[in-house]
Amino acid sequence: MTLIDRYAVFGHPIKHSKSPRIHRLFAEQTGQTLEYTAQDIAAEQFQSAVTTFFAEGGKGLNCTVPLKELAWNCADHKTERAQLSKAVNTLALQADGSLLGDNTDGIGLVTDLTINHGIALSGSRILILGAGGASRGIIAPILEQTPHSLVIANRTVDKAVKLAAEFDNGGSITGCGFEALKNRQFDLILNATSASLSGCMPPLPTGLLAKEGVCYDLTYGNEPTAFVRWGQENLAAKSLDGLGMLVEQAAEAFFIWRGIRPKTRPVIELLNAELKAKG
Repeated sequence: MTLIDRYAVFGHPIKHSKSPRIHRLFAEQTGQTLEYTAQDIAAEQFQSAVTTFFAEGGKGLNCTVPLKELAWNCADHKTERAQLSKAVNTLALQADGSLLGDNTDGIGLVTDLTINHGIALSGSRILILGAGGASRGIIAPILEQTPHSLVIANRTVDKAVKLAAEFDNGGSITGCGFEALKNRQFDLILNATSASLSGCMPPLPTGLLAKEGVCYDLTYGNEPTAFVRWGQENLAAKSLDGLGMLVEQAAEAFFIWRGIRPKTRPVIELLNAELKAKG
């Protein structure tokens, strides 16, 4: 009897996760046999849960909020993008039993923005809301796209300033508090806070979004998030949630684990069609 390769996503909360469905669709599409589950793991349980998962034959893990920085500490080796972000969302068991840590969030976001939505990042004025693990994972890949400027705004100003300083050799990047955004405009605003899911919004000034500007929430839900609605109210050319990013980062993780790259567009189209049907 052949044991099925086991994968999972750890997070807290996790019941809303579409990752198991996405990886099942990838497996069907590529002819792979695997099992992928979602497990609600709080931060204080994380280390022991990771050890148990791999000891019991697990092959790979995705880690979501609030576990990405903890996953970084679990990895024996890290890719360059994981080193830069100091946050890991993908753990892969290696042949020698060690764990490789990677961060596929940034490449997932950039692919969704540029390929799926045709949004040019080069020369753009970009604002990231939030200075936590979600922000860490996307900064370096965004800077590789040579934006005109990248600003990180956070409630705790010092945290934003320190995060920007870590990446300041990669392009024009600064950190500030929300009040410092007055009288500034941005072509792309990325919400990397989790507040939007609970209906909360940072205190953003009016006029923040440039004409034809784009809003993008890294989180997603069955209903438009508070930030997606804010973008619509502020006449964004596009106001998008992170479903496409979720599928694209999952495809990158799938490739790391299985060595085969699934097609993402049919999966994104299917999930969006299902959401519309529910609405």
